[in-house]
Order: sequence, then C-alpha cells, then structure tokens
Amino acid sequence: MRPITDDEFEHLLTDFGCEAIHLETRDAYGTAVELPYMAKWAAGEPDDLEWLQGWCTTLYGHIAAGRSVRRARIVSEPLSEYQRWSYSIAQPMVDAGEDIRWVPRRLVSSVAIPGNDFYLFDGELAVFLHYAGNGLGTGKTVTNDPADIELCRGAFEAVWKLAIPHRDYKPL
Repeated sequence: MRPITDDEFEHLLTDFGCEAIHLETRDAYGTAVELPYMAKWAAGEPDDLEWLQGWCTTLYGHIAAGRSVRRARIVSEPLSEYQRWSYSIAQPMVDAGEDIRWVPRRLVSSVAIPGNDFYLFDGELAVFLHYAGNGLGTGKTVTNDPADIELCRGAFEAVWKLAIPHRDYKPL
C-alpha cells in the first residue's frame, strides 16, 4: 500500500472504467466540506444543497456513460446525528444515479469487513480511507494487491445483500 494524494483520489472518482463501490462503516465523519452544512442542518437552517451539485454532475456523467456507482452505509441505530444529516441530503445523489443503501450494523455481525472504509474501482484498485477518532480524514492509501481487492469485493457484496435501498430505508 502507498499513500495517495487528494488530487489522485479525485482523479479516480472521475476517471474509472465501469464501476466504483464505496463501503462506509463509521457513524460519524467530519469532512471540512460537510461540517458547515451539517451545522446549518442542526440549527434548523435551510440548505439548498448547491454544494452537492459538483458531485451530482459527476454522477450524471458516470450514469450516462454506463458506469455504476454504489455506496453501502453500515449504520448504528438509532442513527447518529451525522447519519441523520447524511440521510437528509442523500436524495439528490440518488436522483443523479448513485445507488445508496443502508444496512443496520446489527445485521453485519458475521460479515468480515476491512478495518477502514474503502472505495473499489473496477474491481482492480482499492483506496482505504483513514480517519481520526472525531471523524476527520487523516489520509488515504491505495493498493492493487489481489488479497486486498478480494477482501473489499467480498465485504462489499456481503453487506450489499443485506442493505436497504435509500428509498425504502426508514431511519430510526
């Protein structure tokens, strides 16, 4: 594994061949981009979600080109404040073509899951996302090691089988 820069990661998010899958396992994150919008939501202030439009435009492009983008979120219930907010802003991404699904953590007790969230691009390249205890990102590493790829693919597909599509998930 080697570290990957934010610019390299952004390139992967926009330039994969046919499939990007993403497994999220944490109840809270704290990205610099998201925190101000989550704070507005917590204060009951409106958010036009304009800040999501760049990602949604990217998603529309992927779908138009025949590429697949899937995200599975393993969540504790009742949902954390972060996950309640995340649920509240997911619909534009779903409308843009990202298949987002939710799985209650209690359902994945017997699923082998990597120690870090990850993206898997085209079944060939895994990017592990590293976080501090408070949810702030601390870095990313990339690998094409076949054992890592198999672990990620197997974990994602096992979780996916248990996951509930966004339109059907009712947060607790």
